[in-house]
Amino acid sequence: MKEVLKEAISRYGDDMQITVCIEELSELTKELCKFKRGEGKKLNIAEEMADVRIMLDQLEIIFDNSEDVQDWYKYKVNRLKSRIRIEKKAKIKEIAERLL
Repeated sequence: MKEVLKEAISRYGDDMQITVCIEELSELTKELCKFKRGEGKKLNIAEEMADVRIMLDQLEIIFDNSEDVQDWYKYKVNRLKSRIRIEKKAKIKEIAERLL
C-alpha cells in the first residue's frame, strides 16, 4: 500500500497532497458536526476517517517523519494514560472524603 501512496505523491506533488489532506480534514470535521446535530451517519464518518488516514500516511512520507510521529504518538498516549490515572485517584479521594 505504501507504494500506492508514494506514487500518488509522485504523480500529484507534495503541495497538492498537502492541500488534499487539508480538504479531507475539513470533510471529516463537517461529518462530525453533522453527527453532533443528529444528522450525520457513522458510515460517512468512517469513510472520511479512512480518507484522512490515507492523507496522514502520505504526509509521513512527504515529511519523512514516521519515527517522530510514532514517538509523539506514544508520548501523548502515555500522557493521556497518566491524566486518566490522576483523575481516577482524585475521584476516589473525593468519594472517600464525602463518606467520612
